[in-house]
Amino acid sequence: MLLLTIAIVAVNSAVVIVQAYEKQVLTVLGSYRRTLQPGINFVPPFVSTTYSFDMRTQTLDVPQQEAITRDNSPVTADAVIYVKVMDAKKAFLEVEDYDRAVSNLAQTTLRAVLGDMELDDTLSKRNEINAVIRRELDEPTDEWGVRVESVEVREVKPSADVEDAMEQQTAAERRRRAMILEAQGERRSAIERAQGDKQSDIIRAQGEKQSQILEAQGDAVSTVLRARSAESMGERAIVDRGMETLSSIGQGESTTFVLPQELSSLVGRYGKHLTGSDVQTGGEGSLESLDFDAETREMLGLDDIAATLEELDTNVERPTGATESGTADAAADGDD
Repeated sequence: MLLLTIAIVAVNSAVVIVQAYEKQVLTVLGSYRRTLQPGINFVPPFVSTTYSFDMRTQTLDVPQQEAITRDNSPVTADAVIYVKVMDAKKAFLEVEDYDRAVSNLAQTTLRAVLGDMELDDTLSKRNEINAVIRRELDEPTDEWGVRVESVEVREVKPSADVEDAMEQQTAAERRRRAMILEAQGERRSAIERAQGDKQSDIIRAQGEKQSQILEAQGDAVSTVLRARSAESMGERAIVDRGMETLSSIGQGESTTFVLPQELSSLVGRYGKHLTGSDVQTGGEGSLESLDFDAETREMLGLDDIAATLEELDTNVERPTGATESGTADAAADGDD
C-alpha cells in the first residue's frame, strides 16, 4: 500500500496539464528548465514547481490619479490598460508581479502626461493622452515580456471651482453668440425693410410719372381738338354768312352777280354746313375720324407714347434686380 501510494503521488506530480489559454514555467530545484505548452506535459516528480501565466488579454484598472496641469489647474483622471503576456519566461524572471508593475508604471505615466498639458488639452485631446501613455509603457513592458495593447483614459475631471468657472465661461459664450445672432437678424431685417421701402417708392414714383405723362398727352390732344372745333365753328359761321349773302343777292333785281369766292368752294362748304360734321364716309361705309397731320402728331408726341411707357416699365424692373442683388449682398454680409 505504501509503494502504491508513492507511485500514485509520483505520477500525479510528474504529469502537468496546461490549459489552452495559458503557459506554465517549470523550475526544478529552483532552476528554470523550460516553458510548458498547452496539453499534457511530463516533469520530474517531487522536485518540480510550475507557475501559470494567462496568455489572454487582461484588463488592468489604473486608480484615480490627481495631477496639476501646466497652467496650474488641479485635475483627477483614471484609465484602463489592456495588456497581454507575450513571453512567459520574461514575465517570470524579469518582474515579480507584472500586473502590479504595469499598473504602477501607468499611474506615474498618467500623472506626468497630464502635468505636461494645459487644462483645455486634457479635456479635449483624449486620444493624444492615450497614445503618449502607451508609448511610454511600451519600452519597459517589453523587457518584462508583456505588451500593452491599448490605453483608454476614462475620465479627466477638473476641480469643483474650475468646473464652476468653466460653466460660467460657457454660459457667457452662449449669451455672446445669441446676442450676435440677434443683432445680425435685426440688421438683415432692417436691410430688407429699407430695400422694400426703396422699391415701393420707386414703383410709386414711376407710376406717378407715367400718369402725369398720360395726363399731359390727354390734355394736349384735348387742346388740339378744342382748337380744331373752334376753327370748324368759325368756318361754319363764314359759310352761313356767305349763304345769307347769296340769298339776299338772289332776291335783287340785278341780273349780273359778282361772287366773292369760287362757287365750288362755297358749295363744298355749304355741304359740310349741312352735314354738321367733318366726318367723312369711306368707300365701305366705315367712319374714319379726323387724323392729325404729321407735324401735329410729332408736337403732341402721340407716336412716342408706347415707347415712353415701355421705357418706364423697363426703369421699374431695373431697381427690382438691383434690390435683389443688394439684398443678397446684405445677406452675405450678415452671414460673414
